[in-house]
Amino acid sequence: MDVLKACLLLTLVGCGTPGYLIEQGMGQLKLQWRGEKNEKLLANPNVAEDVKFKIRLIGDAKQFFAYHFGIKVGGIYSKTTQLDGKAVSWLVIASRPTQVEAHEFQFPFVGGFPYIGFFDKADAEDFRRDMEEDGFVTHLRPVYAYSTLGLLEDRILSSFFHFKDVELVELIFHELFHVAFFAKDDVELNENLAQWFANALLDEYFKDAGMLAAYRRKQALEKELEKKLVALAHLLREEFAKMRPYLTDEAANAHARRFAAEILVPVVQEACRAGGWSGDDCPDRVEKWNQARLAALLTYEEEQDFIAALVQRHGWDTRGFLIALKTYHAEWKKNGKGDFSTFLREKALP
Repeated sequence: MDVLKACLLLTLVGCGTPGYLIEQGMGQLKLQWRGEKNEKLLANPNVAEDVKFKIRLIGDAKQFFAYHFGIKVGGIYSKTTQLDGKAVSWLVIASRPTQVEAHEFQFPFVGGFPYIGFFDKADAEDFRRDMEEDGFVTHLRPVYAYSTLGLLEDRILSSFFHFKDVELVELIFHELFHVAFFAKDDVELNENLAQWFANALLDEYFKDAGMLAAYRRKQALEKELEKKLVALAHLLREEFAKMRPYLTDEAANAHARRFAAEILVPVVQEACRAGGWSGDDCPDRVEKWNQARLAALLTYEEEQDFIAALVQRHGWDTRGFLIALKTYHAEWKKNGKGDFSTFLREKALP
């Protein structure tokens, strides 16, 4: 599963222009309006059985999550929306050519995000071109799920059916965690917490299922590739640093292309051979890699290590960890300064 799967807040945020807010708000409303009750779909003989199975699986995963943590999730995933395309939305990630660092987009109410999202792919591509005209390097990627943090009754989207069973359950746990806990202006922490909880809950949900063992093997290969790509992203950063102060945008882009062709892509190809990945599952084309895509990987790296160390230090299970997070978060809101991630580091992992 894509480690960068995002919690988009398209209905809640603006891009500095009323037009963006209106367009994304309308996109969200369309998803709500077009939703059909699951009971109706399950009773419809024209709906494919594999789709019905996934709808039931999502419902079961939702009930498990709610019972496990003793929380109410309301009517989330009680309706299904058929999308026009394979993805529900599209993210634009941008970086300056001479850096490997995601540009942060600032939004009211929820703070900064290292990406900006659009329901319409054409709008995303237009915005991407605008960013490139302003001198940025960009990366465009599809999103198959997102959360409105419980402010709306999120729909099952037809894009969910893109995932295999274990991945689908992990996806549902991930998105529901955003409803259970969310720290304002801390996108990296929020995403990594959701991924940690979703991954941990799989063991409790599937128990000894053989399909989970197969998924863990695939997951291990993906994690190993991710570590190698993160190391390469750091390496490119270091090479850029050595080339300053004479590094121009043109020179940086040319160097990044050579770096991708000669160093990065061979690493990806080897991983694809080991995992048996091909086609869209294997990002082995040079043009798919640039500073923005590598920056997106680095955005989440530090928080992943922090969460693992935090859990190991305190020995929390999933319930205990969520209780601790809420306790620390309440304390931070009352007395804390700066962002919650920093506060958590100082209090829980001194």
